[in-house]
Amino acid sequence: MMIDPTLRPLALLVAAASLVAVARGAYPLTTDSNCHCYKTNATSANYFAHHNFFDFRSLAQYARVPKPLDSFEANAAAPPVAAFFTSAQWAGAWDIQNWNNTAQLAMNKSDISDATVKMVNSPNNIYIERNTDPGNNGQSTWMTMRTVRHSTFQSSSEIESHSTGYQFVSIRMYARTKGAKGAVTAMFTYRPPPTPTNISLVQEADLEIRTQDPPVYVQYTNQPSWNSTSDIPDATRNVSLPGGRRWSDWAYYRMDWTPGSSTWYVNGQLASTISFQAPRDPAQVMFNSWSDGGSWSGHMPLNSEAYLQMQWIEMVYNNTDPGAVKTGTCINVCSIDETTKIGQPVLITGGQQVPPPPAPAQPGACAAARYGQCAGKNWNGCKTCAAGTTCKFQNDYYSQCL
Repeated sequence: MMIDPTLRPLALLVAAASLVAVARGAYPLTTDSNCHCYKTNATSANYFAHHNFFDFRSLAQYARVPKPLDSFEANAAAPPVAAFFTSAQWAGAWDIQNWNNTAQLAMNKSDISDATVKMVNSPNNIYIERNTDPGNNGQSTWMTMRTVRHSTFQSSSEIESHSTGYQFVSIRMYARTKGAKGAVTAMFTYRPPPTPTNISLVQEADLEIRTQDPPVYVQYTNQPSWNSTSDIPDATRNVSLPGGRRWSDWAYYRMDWTPGSSTWYVNGQLASTISFQAPRDPAQVMFNSWSDGGSWSGHMPLNSEAYLQMQWIEMVYNNTDPGAVKTGTCINVCSIDETTKIGQPVLITGGQQVPPPPAPAQPGACAAARYGQCAGKNWNGCKTCAAGTTCKFQNDYYSQCL
């Protein structure tokens, strides 16, 4: 069996009869070295080859809140705030960004960016902070990603995965957003367009919180989210948090990117599923906290701040990087959803060989659903459309079943 992320729903098909849902805690804790694949619990089961967990809850030795830097250049040149961000665990997976938007501003093209404020990402805005919440259950710290409105510019923060080869992933974070209006915090996958001006070719699945929105709303989006005809469903959903919660409350956010759709959950409840413009090709995973004075973020008041605070990040995923595509039989199936300990998987089935997936579908052997992609340069998916729809040309890279 090959765990090949370019094939079917995550390429690990397991007999449903062997995976009976049971109460959490019924499975034994195990380690990643004992797991051949990972099953997620959702409206449909998906299987992934790899697991990563980044825990920010017990890092008191690194805790320090740096003062904002009031120089644009100093923000870009700032070193990491703590040694944790140069450790093998962190630096082996993530890059802290220091890019700025001055090139976009110079283009002066509102269809690419309507930013009105010069923005720079700064390592100085990513730090470990002491947990001062009452009743924090012994969790001493969290990681903060900050954005600050200075007198003449905005400093922001972004982390990007080293790997650009994620192809289908379930990303989770235990997080909250706080601070002034006019900021955006986000967890997303991202594949850039061929050139900065080809924004219609970006591939992106987003979970975003805009602090200018009501404090119960979260944005779920596949990019690009534009509609070329009036009967195409929007790729953006603005959904209220369950249970009347606010995004300033701690919540368990999850985003599943699977073939043909993106699905989001909050505290275990389904929030949104969008198939239109779902990403297809290998991508990075990113988190950020930013503002640029544009229509999407809005304007932050001078000298104000906003924060994305995270206690942990967890992912199960497939990856196309060299050496990352697993081959062989998935005997030990694990789960991070049925565990009693965050970050540690449980073994849900073992000692029984899982049948290999069927052979890759040949072009024309499958049919794309209404609004799905059916043709385009580099497209290797279904090339016929479901009954009642026709493959209609949109651009050289994208044709759609309408």
